[in-house]
This record gives sequence, C-alpha cells and structure tokens, in this order.
Amino acid sequence: MPLDTDQTAGATHTYARVQDFYARHMHLLDAGEAAEWAAMFTPDGVFVPPSAPEPIRGRQALEAGVRSAAAALADKGEQVRHLLTMAAVEPRADGVLFVRSYTQVVVTPQGGQPRLDIMCVCEDELVAAGDELLVRHRRVTRDDLP
Repeated sequence: MPLDTDQTAGATHTYARVQDFYARHMHLLDAGEAAEWAAMFTPDGVFVPPSAPEPIRGRQALEAGVRSAAAALADKGEQVRHLLTMAAVEPRADGVLFVRSYTQVVVTPQGGQPRLDIMCVCEDELVAAGDELLVRHRRVTRDDLP
C-alpha cells in the first residue's frame, strides 16, 4: 500500500510538535521553573502521580508541588533529569492527542555519579490552545509499584 504523503507529513509534523513540547516541559521541570512548567497544563489540568494520595488539580497546585520538590532537591544537593522517550502519539477524533511514553528519572548528587532512580510510564492527554499544546490530564505509573 503506498504511503499518503500528505498524511505522513501531517503525522511527522504532529510528532515533532509533541517532541518539542516534552523537551521544553521537562527542561522547565528539571530547572525548577514551577510557574512556567505548570502553565503547560490547562488551567484545570490534572496530574495523577504515583507519589500523591490524590490527583493534583489546577495550575496553582501543580506549581506548588514543583516548588516543594525543587526545594527538597536543592537541600539534598541533587539534580534530577526526566528523560521522556518512546512517545507514541495517538490523535483522537475529538482533537486530543493521547501520548504514552516511558520516562526515566535520573538523579545526580552534587559531586557524585548519576543513577537511574525510577522508570515510569506517562500517559498524557494533550490539547491545543492556539499554537501551543497543553496537558489536560497526566497519569504516571512506576514500574516498581503495583
């Protein structure tokens, strides 16, 4: 079956846009840029991490969580890097992009060796807001937890 070049070009553009989104998003997170990172969620965005007893809802709560985590890492003298890989992008009929990816979290203590801390699966619903993508819903699961 021959490739539909228009469809292939559209899929390539979408994938590149998603990859760019995650690169910027994870750089902000790892730099502790809490407000900028939270602004990449919809105003009512939801984050369901394995470390929280309840989903985190809204930009204000998301920003507070990143500020707290960044302060704790600074106190411990550690740098965290989130390496998001293997992103599978599924455009849905309602315009939402469902993205499932693997995330490695690498921790480097000041003056020490980096170590793989956790391995996760991240499932996002991305929506368009003008020219930008925003996370509407994120669910993260850890490979070492049930």
